[in-house]
Amino acid sequence: MANIKSAIKRVQVAERNRLRNKSYKSAVKTFMKKCLAAVDSYAANPNSESMQEVQRSLASAYSKIDKAVKRGVLHPNTGARKKSSLMKAFKKVETPQEVAAS
Repeated sequence: MANIKSAIKRVQVAERNRLRNKSYKSAVKTFMKKCLAAVDSYAANPNSESMQEVQRSLASAYSKIDKAVKRGVLHPNTGARKKSSLMKAFKKVETPQEVAAS
């Protein structure tokens, strides 16, 4: 354990930041899982309601990832990789007619 006052404070700050970073990372993982689950449900039963749900979950996941990157919790390349994997999953189930319609 640290004996110097400044070192004790740094330990406290590091722990506070660790917990904050942990909550951001956990939220990103949760939103990614929700988005992938929405994509899977759309793949199983394609309709306009499930497509809207996929788009909403994709937007919220993108938002969380961008906020985590902005706060320095995730490296920018990590955020880009996560967003890319979500879009790749979305594009895999998206049909050509929907691409032409949008």
